[in-house]
Amino acid sequence: MTFTLRRAKQPLLGALTLAGSKSISNRALIIRALSGSDFPLHHLANAKDTELLLSLLNSREDILDAGAAGTTFRFLTAYLAMQPGTQLLTGTERMKHRPVGVLVDALRKLGARIEYVEKEGYPPLRISGPEGFGQTRELAISAGTSSQYISALLLIAPTLPQGLSLKLEGQVVSRPYIEMTLNLMRYFGVEHHWLGDTIEVPPQSYQPRPFTVEADWSAASYFYAMAALSDEVSLQLNGLFPESVQGDAILAEMMHHFGVETHFNEGGILLTKSGKALPAVFEWDFLRCPDLAQTLAVVCGALGVTGQFTGLETLRIKETDRISALEAELSKVQVTLSAMPPALTPQAGKAYFQTAGRANLASPPTFATYEDHRMAMAFAPLALLGNIRIEEPMVVVKSYPRFWDDLKSLGFEVGLD
Repeated sequence: MTFTLRRAKQPLLGALTLAGSKSISNRALIIRALSGSDFPLHHLANAKDTELLLSLLNSREDILDAGAAGTTFRFLTAYLAMQPGTQLLTGTERMKHRPVGVLVDALRKLGARIEYVEKEGYPPLRISGPEGFGQTRELAISAGTSSQYISALLLIAPTLPQGLSLKLEGQVVSRPYIEMTLNLMRYFGVEHHWLGDTIEVPPQSYQPRPFTVEADWSAASYFYAMAALSDEVSLQLNGLFPESVQGDAILAEMMHHFGVETHFNEGGILLTKSGKALPAVFEWDFLRCPDLAQTLAVVCGALGVTGQFTGLETLRIKETDRISALEAELSKVQVTLSAMPPALTPQAGKAYFQTAGRANLASPPTFATYEDHRMAMAFAPLALLGNIRIEEPMVVVKSYPRFWDDLKSLGFEVGLD
């Protein structure tokens, strides 16, 4: 399936209510399951990953299929390690190539009984009921590993007999996601102490209480990109909080460089344009917000701004190798990307859209999505500059099922080829 996207050059006006954050929703679901109480969670993400996690937490089947949902797989690995019985946790072929050995090794040190069913260090996993799980309380893990591993361990930490003392060795990757986990744990009554390189979580119980999930700043990034590519903007995005636990909330500061202004109000935020001149070079360390890198790469390429991006260490082990995917797809609009070090030199991209984007209506660029929801959504704003095509567009259901409907509400034509 392929969608063709079109949008006449006109002001970007309207209002959208963004779905709840997938990252927050998934953490809240694990906390609720560990609490043993069915307290209300409002504005949960409608993402496929979140719905899948909810379903698997309620399942009584022996085989649990997490599909392509990395967070779901990793959080469930830690959660199931504490549950009675034996379950087989599996996923898609791509999931079977995403490493999980660091997390499994850590859980085994705590006493978990986990076996690799196929390739050592990778899914699927056979997870059996624990024997003496949690008798060890001190654990060390590489701080440069996926923050999802660290969050998975922290979420179960207060329910262990002695709690957990987790030492992070080396430079911390994606610290905001770890802080998000700890902040949510605190909301539900669990205290911690982060001193130097060690996080101490004493044994304690999660306290049930109603919770409302904030809208997803990662999802907001695609509309910020549209604002950056538009001359006139008045776009309301509902559901975002001024005091956010999401690292991607740094987006407001980032997009200020591209003339997009953020105004917080009672409902969320209003985006407008400042008329600010574009920078010649945009430099940013994405270590704390890696999910924004694709969006900003496309924005830089479309506007002819040279980007110097660092902190992309985790991008090669996401839903796809996102650096290679960006390199291949940006080249279709004459934008070059060098991955060593990660840097963009996208001046030719602006020329492409000025000369070919609208004139070459019969053969618009066609972008592959690599089974990666963020590839589809990051490239969609280019339709403001010229007709484009997106292959396998329904990959967006992983995090944002209504994405194409929301684009239509803003005046985009989304047609099936």
